[in-house]
Amino acid sequence: MTGWEEYTLIPTPAQSLVKVHHTDLPLSYHAGILGMTGMTAYVGLYEIGAPKKGDCVFVSAASGATGHLVGQLAKLAGCYVVGSAGSKEKVDLLKNKFGFDEAFNYNEEKDLDAAFKRYFPEGIDIYFDNVAGKMLDAVLLNMKYQGRVVMCGVTSHYISSKIDCGIFNSNQVILKSIRMQGYVVSDYYHLLPKYLEMVIPNIKQGKIVYAEDIADGLESAPAALVGLYKGRNVGKQVIKIANE
Repeated sequence: MTGWEEYTLIPTPAQSLVKVHHTDLPLSYHAGILGMTGMTAYVGLYEIGAPKKGDCVFVSAASGATGHLVGQLAKLAGCYVVGSAGSKEKVDLLKNKFGFDEAFNYNEEKDLDAAFKRYFPEGIDIYFDNVAGKMLDAVLLNMKYQGRVVMCGVTSHYISSKIDCGIFNSNQVILKSIRMQGYVVSDYYHLLPKYLEMVIPNIKQGKIVYAEDIADGLESAPAALVGLYKGRNVGKQVIKIANE
């Protein structure tokens, strides 16, 4: 990891740097869908979630960098996919641009349990969790027997001074034999060639649509970070220092 800087001295480049091979795609993709962000979605869904055709998948923070990729990967696996986001505009993007079957604005849902029963009348097979908190608690009531919860992020903890982290429905994990697992994506980087072999053709064929929110100049980084935590961006937040 480096700081927010225009130039960085890398003490051990052989261990830290990776040669860019796929130069026919935008360089910024290597900081996102072709790098850690894409691998986070791929590993979480395929290695931990283990989707099967016909599975019902729910993705929280679905318009974010990881979430919008998870939903599209799940569709490629033949799943029914629903995502949540924080505005009508983002909900429309999920359904009309990223191919989600359904999506809802969590700010308009007073009863999350009722919302899940509406979108998943038979229950949820896989929950890709980017937020934790109240959303996770409501999902647990609606998981199917032997469902899988992929623990990827806890954004509800990042953006509030009053953390709503109380999980009151943890008994459902036992009663429904639910598997909940977190992961560190760097533990799976041996799968990167396999992932790139799958994802690059899908990008080029338009089967995966990748979204970036690009801000120009290092001076824009603080505002972009605040916007990220407040949910203003769609897709991967990128700070562009130079064109080359």
